[in-house]
Amino acid sequence: MTRLLRLLVASCAFALAVTPTVAQISFTTAVDLALKNSPKVMIAQADVDKALAVLEQARDVYIPTLAGGSGLGYSYGFPLGQPSVFNFTSQSLLLNFSQKDYIRAAEASLNAANLALRDARQAVAEDAAITYLALGYDQQRHAALGDQAGFAAKLVSIVQNRLDAGQDTPIDLTTARLSAAQIRLARLRAEDDAMADQAHLARLTGLPAQGLTVVPSSIPQITPPQTGDATGEAPLTSPGVESAYAIAKAKQQTAFGDSRYLWRPQVYFVAQYSLFAKFNNYDQFYQHFQYNNFGIGVDIRFPIFDSVQRAKAHESAAEAVRAQHEANVARDQFFDGRLKLRHATAELAARAEVASLDRQLAQQQLAVMEVQLQAGSGNPSGPPMTPKDEQLSRIAEREKFLAVLDAEFQVRQSQINLMRQTGDLESWLKAAAQSQPPETSKP
Repeated sequence: MTRLLRLLVASCAFALAVTPTVAQISFTTAVDLALKNSPKVMIAQADVDKALAVLEQARDVYIPTLAGGSGLGYSYGFPLGQPSVFNFTSQSLLLNFSQKDYIRAAEASLNAANLALRDARQAVAEDAAITYLALGYDQQRHAALGDQAGFAAKLVSIVQNRLDAGQDTPIDLTTARLSAAQIRLARLRAEDDAMADQAHLARLTGLPAQGLTVVPSSIPQITPPQTGDATGEAPLTSPGVESAYAIAKAKQQTAFGDSRYLWRPQVYFVAQYSLFAKFNNYDQFYQHFQYNNFGIGVDIRFPIFDSVQRAKAHESAAEAVRAQHEANVARDQFFDGRLKLRHATAELAARAEVASLDRQLAQQQLAVMEVQLQAGSGNPSGPPMTPKDEQLSRIAEREKFLAVLDAEFQVRQSQINLMRQTGDLESWLKAAAQSQPPETSKP
């Protein structure tokens, strides 16, 4: 009995080990995990932290610095230097006509980094949403191709029997077998696409790819965006374009600051305390020697000629001009892309409607054929219906259904792309998160 129990436990453990784990993940959870695990978002966040540090650095030049040190040493003869036991020095900027421009440049750079972070989050969310839709589309397509493959196998069997009975020709059998082979090929391609989308979604979310599936019912309804117009004159809503203009503004402020370097005074606050050592006979060489020494004042500089700084100002001005033109190019590309995407979405929606009506017609024709076959009355206006005709109609109906799936997927993908272009993607995702509570992956 003990040996049997051990064998049973070992068998159960082995069965659990070899059984592949299946994890279902909702739409909102997939998008949230993609945003948390995306290296692009992490890089953009690091750029924001860097820009914030640069801004703090530009502002903190007005805060006095404090440094301590020591200058102990030994000299023979006349004492050289200042042999301080310890000393403290402090310095800060009081007046610089260019510093305000540098601070404004740092603020614009921080704004650009935040906009770039928002753009990166939208890009990752868009990628995750489309990949989620693609995996759901792959699941539906695989099921439909499975049904179609079953109908094709029945058709080959029926045509073979009809050929043996002398009712069909070898060409009919070859045609049926070719149709079955084409469906098998399409099924293999669909499996490859499903594996690729599954692996991509797994990389986005950080979950294992094996057994990762989606919940089609968790996908929120997509409403066509209504913001803006179709002429490319809609308000600027792309974070990427706004970030480009913020970068151009930062470079303009930097160039303006560099151009105001010469012929303007620079004032610094300075202070120092030193405790001199009581050796080396300093008190013998200096009549008014004292151990404690303190000094405070201002350091005024008036740059008159600096060829290096002048060349740097020319470089900054050229970079500012280039950044402004790059922002204009990004703006024009954004408007052109959005306009084309609007027309493409409308065209895809019309194609999806045609495919849906075509599939509806095929379903109605199949229903009529099934009634005729069950009644055994045949078609009064033509030759009687046969099981071969039924399988052909079922295969055609599945083909129409696959066309509908493909058209609907393309429409939804285009709508998500357009929502990002019009700035509605974030609000759509927030509405989806509010209407559907976040879920974790379900094994």
